[in-house]
Amino acid sequence: MHLVRDSTKTKITDQQLREAGIRPIFVRRWFNQHYGMTFQTFQRMFRINHAFQELKTGKTATHTALDSGYDSLSGFGYTFKKLLGHSPTLHLENAVILIDRLTTPIGPMFVCATDEGICLLEFVDRRMLETEFEDLQRRLKAPIMAGENAHITQLKQELEEYFLGSRTEFSVPLHTPGTDFQNGVWQMLGTIPYGETASYQEQATRLNNPKAVRAVARANGMNRVAIVIPCHRVIGKDGSLTGYAGGLERKRWLLDHEKSHAPKA
Repeated sequence: MHLVRDSTKTKITDQQLREAGIRPIFVRRWFNQHYGMTFQTFQRMFRINHAFQELKTGKTATHTALDSGYDSLSGFGYTFKKLLGHSPTLHLENAVILIDRLTTPIGPMFVCATDEGICLLEFVDRRMLETEFEDLQRRLKAPIMAGENAHITQLKQELEEYFLGSRTEFSVPLHTPGTDFQNGVWQMLGTIPYGETASYQEQATRLNNPKAVRAVARANGMNRVAIVIPCHRVIGKDGSLTGYAGGLERKRWLLDHEKSHAPKA
């Protein structure tokens, strides 16, 4: 564990483990047995959580805040200097993505918001989370800072009600940068009724593009706002559960939760 704690900004390789006299296969088995996740997932979560704690200390207040040592944690480390280089008029006080952490019955999540609305809600162990942070900052030309605004406060309240089973729709404003097609797919997801499901084929048909099943699936996978934009309600054409960034167990939990709390006809 000391190797992980000492590597807050880089990934530990199998070669480094061998040099430390540790067999990689033993490490992988140990983390699966004791933490229920892969060693890579544990490292990713540790790096992201460490970066989040650094953001909370206010380190982003200087030019070096997001510039020191974040070579692997590219999401948080899409540097302040680089952002300024893309836009000379960009200043911290008028272009910021706020990030906070919350707990849910199915695991901790990160939530990000701009002045316009929620732009990210993901489980902390989401595989592509670092890439999502980087992409979000690039698209919005804004750095991530720890903090909370009215949208995040509202989202936390609505999520609490959702998990209690008393809320079936979300009203918090969203800010979802993406292509017109992606936003069309994400909006379509919001039309799938609470407690019900739809297939990728059904989504494509509703978009008047029945041959775009694969494109629809890709757009679903690029949804950054889990639960609120309910990509978990999309299943295979044969009724089977399909890929979900938060994991199939969480997808099953969400579908069962909604089915048990859906208004009776």
